[in-house]
Amino acid sequence: MDELLEILTDLHSDIDYENEDSLLDDGLLDEDDIDTIVSEVQENFDVTISPEDITPENFNSASALYALIESRQ
Repeated sequence: MDELLEILTDLHSDIDYENEDSLLDDGLLDEDDIDTIVSEVQENFDVTISPEDITPENFNSASALYALIESRQ
């Protein structure tokens, strides 16, 4: 989880990723951010994130994204 938080914090250091649970719903992340996150996650965790995986339920919080990563490993 620490590695994921580092990726996210490098993207937007002003967001409290440990407590935020509406990253997409509140517009805190945009399409470019999602592209960057997917690329970094795939490279750093050796997983594949498909376009179908890019949903608010998977990307609204760091914990949801981490659960997605774990399900792909």
